[in-house]
Amino acid sequence: MKKLVVTDRSACQDCLSCEIACSQAFYKAYELNTSCIKIGHKKDDSIDVKACNQCGLCARKCPQEAITQNAKGVYMINKKKCNGCLTCVEACPKGIIANVEGKPVPSKCIACGICVDACPMGILQVQEG
Repeated sequence: MKKLVVTDRSACQDCLSCEIACSQAFYKAYELNTSCIKIGHKKDDSIDVKACNQCGLCARKCPQEAITQNAKGVYMINKKKCNGCLTCVEACPKGIIANVEGKPVPSKCIACGICVDACPMGILQVQEG
């Protein structure tokens, strides 16, 4: 299974390079909540990096069966089947499926590695297995 992995959350510098790269790849611009990886802060003010681990909960909850797992284990949204109900957005335990205003279909991490290349700290990896 191919998935995005955060190797050392404590090394994150909160620079948002990963978020910006993801947003630009999907939407050609960066705005709040347009990324499929999220940098935030925990209650103790430590940095939290939320990345999709391809758990499949979004697919199991989708009433249109618009999210399916490909041969590499990545869950993908079929834009032709998706009706924009946003059940997947609500179901995501990490809150990282992007629902962008004005777009008919949400987007989710496809383990493409763009955020990995953008991270100056080298704490992101796309892993197989």
